[in-house]
Amino acid sequence: MLLDSASLWFRAFYALPESMTAPDGTPVNAVRGFADMVAKIITDRRPSRFVACLDADWRPAFRVEALPSYKAHRVAEAEENAEEVPDTLTPQVPVILELLDAMGIATAEAAGYEADDVIGALATAEDRDPVEVVTGDRDLFQLVREEPTPVRVMYTGKGIAKAEFFGPEELAARYNLPVDRAGPAYADMAALRGDPSDGLPGVAGIGEKTAAGLITAVGSVEDLLAALDDPADTRIPTRSRGKLEAARDYLLVAPKVVRVAVDAPVSLDRDDVLPSAPVDLDRVRALQEQWGLSRSVDRLLAALG
Repeated sequence: MLLDSASLWFRAFYALPESMTAPDGTPVNAVRGFADMVAKIITDRRPSRFVACLDADWRPAFRVEALPSYKAHRVAEAEENAEEVPDTLTPQVPVILELLDAMGIATAEAAGYEADDVIGALATAEDRDPVEVVTGDRDLFQLVREEPTPVRVMYTGKGIAKAEFFGPEELAARYNLPVDRAGPAYADMAALRGDPSDGLPGVAGIGEKTAAGLITAVGSVEDLLAALDDPADTRIPTRSRGKLEAARDYLLVAPKVVRVAVDAPVSLDRDDVLPSAPVDLDRVRALQEQWGLSRSVDRLLAALG
């Protein structure tokens, strides 16, 4: 099981009130919510191996160099809100990481890369066990596969209790993509469609359905560009051809931004076998008391046991 950690603690932070505080008054809503979600996931899914994947860089230089608009609006929003809105999430992240460390749950990151890339590298390299990716980010749908080991996405966009599971068949059915290459096709469809939340403009005038049809008919973004250069290629409708041609510069760089970097140099802090008991129960109890984590830590301990 590969956990998109930030995806979960962001969800916890915004789902639970900041009135959940430690004895000293510090908000711990993200810590408690994250611990509760991890406990439920472990209890329900019973993974034998578990890695909490982290962002070493949420806006990697290689993506910004390819597409300067990548997440640029988030930087601007953070600067605008810096003095108006107190940041009560960031101080909670070290507590989450310390709790994971005391529990003995593996974490992983790659210098200069996002958690998506860490997850992509680990999932792609896995040749022994089935993989489940837990995330609220649809970008990771691109990782689903059948061979050499199955990779599935547990999508938590509607919450843990309403999680949806996607493999190649489910992904192909949802987005009308070819099942034999559903994962890669999703990434290329997403590049055409765009994603304002990530600063991806997409191709103007081409929505999700048209994008899926083009990728299904022609292939990858690179195949589309090759087809544009071939006047005899009739697979691209005339109306779409003009829109794609106008977005050629974007399409040349989009794959590098949208596709996860499966060659990211991942570093794990320990073996990824999920422990049956915490490696440092005394420290777990100390964190529980210091931060007022009571039942959330108890549930996590019960999930391990």
